[in-house]
Amino acid sequence: MDNSLSLVLILLATAVLVVVVCRILRLPVMLGYLAVGILIGPHAFGWIPDAPSTRHLAEFGVVFLMFSIGLEFSLTRLKAMQRTVFGLGGAQVLTTILLVMGIAWAFNMDWRAGLALGGILAMSSTAIVSKMLVERAELNLPFGQQMMGVLLFQDLAVVPLLIIIPALASQSDHLPATLGFAMFKAALVLLVLLVFGQHIMRRWFHIVASQKSSELFTLNVLFITLGLAYLTESAGLSMALGAFVAGMLISETEYRYQVEEDIKPFRDVLLGLFFVTIGMMLNLFSVFANLGWILLALTALILLKALMTALLARAFEGSWDVALRSGIGLAQAGEFGFVLLTLADEAHLLQGAMMQITLATMLLSMLTAPFLIQYSESITRRLSADEWTNRALQMHQIAIKTMSSTGHIILCGYGRSGQKLASILDEEKLRFIALDLDSRRVREAAAAKKSVVYGDAAKREVLMAAGLMRAKVLVVTYKDKHSALAILRHVKELRPDLPVVVRANDDTNVDMLKNAGAAEVVAEVLEGSVMLASQALLLAGVPLNRVVRHVQENRARRYAMFNGYLRTSQNDDIEDELQPRFLNVLLKTDSVATGKRLREAELDTLNIEVKALRRYNVHGAQPSEEMILQAGDVLVLLGLPEALVLAETRLHQGTF
Repeated sequence: MDNSLSLVLILLATAVLVVVVCRILRLPVMLGYLAVGILIGPHAFGWIPDAPSTRHLAEFGVVFLMFSIGLEFSLTRLKAMQRTVFGLGGAQVLTTILLVMGIAWAFNMDWRAGLALGGILAMSSTAIVSKMLVERAELNLPFGQQMMGVLLFQDLAVVPLLIIIPALASQSDHLPATLGFAMFKAALVLLVLLVFGQHIMRRWFHIVASQKSSELFTLNVLFITLGLAYLTESAGLSMALGAFVAGMLISETEYRYQVEEDIKPFRDVLLGLFFVTIGMMLNLFSVFANLGWILLALTALILLKALMTALLARAFEGSWDVALRSGIGLAQAGEFGFVLLTLADEAHLLQGAMMQITLATMLLSMLTAPFLIQYSESITRRLSADEWTNRALQMHQIAIKTMSSTGHIILCGYGRSGQKLASILDEEKLRFIALDLDSRRVREAAAAKKSVVYGDAAKREVLMAAGLMRAKVLVVTYKDKHSALAILRHVKELRPDLPVVVRANDDTNVDMLKNAGAAEVVAEVLEGSVMLASQALLLAGVPLNRVVRHVQENRARRYAMFNGYLRTSQNDDIEDELQPRFLNVLLKTDSVATGKRLREAELDTLNIEVKALRRYNVHGAQPSEEMILQAGDVLVLLGLPEALVLAETRLHQGTF
């Protein structure tokens, strides 16, 4: 007992430490688990033995992973992407298998080992690729859609490979019969489960859900998942296949999203244990002994897989630059490859040095994947003349839209928030240009004669083409911290006086965004809480004027530039010329106010209020009267139009 407890503690401690490091370095957590397995496994420190019981427990991680894939299985989604999924995806998997089998034949390897190795290396990492695409806001771009379509087919291709690879272990004379019988059993089990299981599953979940017990619901999910996994294993198939079917059955019910949330903790923990056991299989001494072969295999895997995928994508979709981005993004091995690798190991198809070379090559390819995806644009630009042409055309189209615009507003993103903001700007007759990466959305906006163009707002040249140097305000309408920080960095370098408003999900990154140069950050959670409170107060019988006052006071406290104004603004009938407004004034090296104290400007004599001061690493409302102004400071002034003109002149050219 003590020995078992010590092993669990070692596993947990090292896993927690390495995962924390991966989070800090922004590396996939899966790589951290693999590193833990390498360190504590029998071939390194030897803290945990490579026992069958450990591997058997880790198999449940694969079960829950396949269950999650089954939940994502959607006939509607497959139909919408059928050309990419079944055309490009099917060609990629089949071509990879045939190519690897050909190379294996050249090295006098058994064709069964070549087939297994081809299936293993055909897989790419769904976890790494999808994470990188989401972080870089490239999921809806053409190459992002191509990569996700291929990854979806790879996930589906795992199912027959789970049947074929174990069957390859039988004698050559009996192999066709073994494969045929295995496929027949799989088809029969799938037919029975999918035809009769759907109706039974829905009715059973209705009964369980009607008990209104979260514990019972979770227990039922575990029972269904493991029960079907046991059923398929008993039929001579794999547990993972049963879990996949269970996910498919539940995906068509209204309980899908609740099930996904309930199963996630079990999946993540057990899947982490699975990757630890994969790391334990790697023998570092064998790696160093075969380092030359491993580096050769790694280079061949990345180059051949990238080139082959790019050529296929070019044939199916027609754009060479998009095809190259897709090929580079899918050049690595994947987590399902490890699942198939364990089956090949159990079937004794890959043994000794070949097993270690394959495992090390897969691990190293996944380590290089984030860097390849990050620099794929630069690589494509060097290799493809089309990329330069498309980029130049894109910049030209954006520049045409903004060539005659001065004092316009740049909207980064044209989703629901961007569209609502655009409609308000139209009502106020303010000119704007919106940048968006969803080509469908851009086409629909163009058809409606809206000033929306295709472009990545996080790129310097796109912002310049959108008229950054002539714009009045820039608004980031989507919730992407990394993209917003990139935009703020470009604005700070090119137009430090330009006010930038950023949308955020909550107040977690408000200070970071403000320190990066945002004039204001609108956190949706806070805005939502204010409106929830207002509705609750109204329904509780609180007088309307008091509810409005609460809303105004909360917003006045939250947004610095409204401070002291929202509470007193009661009359909307005053003419526009008599309404106060904001002005951003950038102090330059030759500005008279530079080096002087704020009070020396005597802006109060013009009835001008300094609402905020933006300075690198300093962001505060109503700065001190004794603050010494510096070149590069942006003063946010509030006052009447004529007074603002006088105040700006005084700060730049006046006498103190």
